[in-house]
Amino acid sequence: MKIGVPKEIKNHEYRVGMTPESVAEATRHGHAVFVETGAGLGIGAADDDYRSAGATVLATPEEIFAAAEMIVKVKEPQAAERARLRPQQILFTYLHLAPDAPQTADLIASGATCIAYETITDRFGGLPLLKPMSQVAGRMSVQAGATALEKSHGGIGLLLGGVPGVEPAKVVVIGGGVVGHNATQMAVGLRADVTVLDTNATVLERYDSEFGSAVKTAYSTRTTIEKLVLQADLVIGAVLIPGAAAPKLVTRNMVSRMKQGAVLVDVAIDQGGCFETSKATTHAAPTYIVDGVVHYCVANMPGAVARTSTYALNNATLPCLLRIADKGWKRALKEDEHLRNGLNVCAGKVTNAPVAEALGYDYHAADVFLDA
Repeated sequence: MKIGVPKEIKNHEYRVGMTPESVAEATRHGHAVFVETGAGLGIGAADDDYRSAGATVLATPEEIFAAAEMIVKVKEPQAAERARLRPQQILFTYLHLAPDAPQTADLIASGATCIAYETITDRFGGLPLLKPMSQVAGRMSVQAGATALEKSHGGIGLLLGGVPGVEPAKVVVIGGGVVGHNATQMAVGLRADVTVLDTNATVLERYDSEFGSAVKTAYSTRTTIEKLVLQADLVIGAVLIPGAAAPKLVTRNMVSRMKQGAVLVDVAIDQGGCFETSKATTHAAPTYIVDGVVHYCVANMPGAVARTSTYALNNATLPCLLRIADKGWKRALKEDEHLRNGLNVCAGKVTNAPVAEALGYDYHAADVFLDA
């Protein structure tokens, strides 16, 4: 298969779809890989590193899209990239379609086969291609929140862990999944006062067993969220419903009554955000203030630590990429129900039920296209 790796063009996005090591594996499997010049510079990989791995380096994104049967990216395709897609071309990347009607409409119109990292599952019910970026984003959320709490960044002027004789900041983590767990690890390590909310009692038991008295847990209800958010200095939104838009758990009214200089970090922003006042921001302008509350809603947080993120992501994506390339997408998805769950758009139809429901499209089961 001919695989294309364009340079990412989203604001301050330094990751790349394939590392030179991943390219070498693909070429060993007999595939041709085309990489846009400069695509790997953000992770310290020069064009010659890709050439040494067996790739052909091309000068423009137009050449990459024209040459490739499968496009491998990190972030969702931007408008200019979507315009380059063609019928039956495979797009393999993060998509996060549920809150993104324009992208969904363009992918439908393209006729491309669009496989999303974030909805591929595993036999344990997890999301293995989303997990590494959730780990990075969870850890970064505490770093970002701690910085935003500084007075010079609009925050209340608190050191997250306090000092002897001065109490630490109160951190509330909404959602006990991968993001929430990694955020909690970081916040506890910095000696913050941490409370985790979740609707799964087993998850809360696991937190209690792992962290003991270092973390308080609470069952997540509207009343509990409101009570804890109003007391919090830093709130981390770590909610995920696979493929679907994130629920708005912190309302505008709650935000208006929070402490002046408190901070909200919305890690769910790729899925529309779990705070009613959230809107996507960039690394160039990461925060804004509503009712005196600092909002950090960067939609590609892991892009700031591109080398760590790219290698962690490739560890997860490469086996799936090779199955698609080796077998062709239809056979690969037909043989693997978990990979099949990644198919979001195909031949102008929406093949992911939560996306279809969120955006008002008819849902078409993936099996229909695999048997065609």
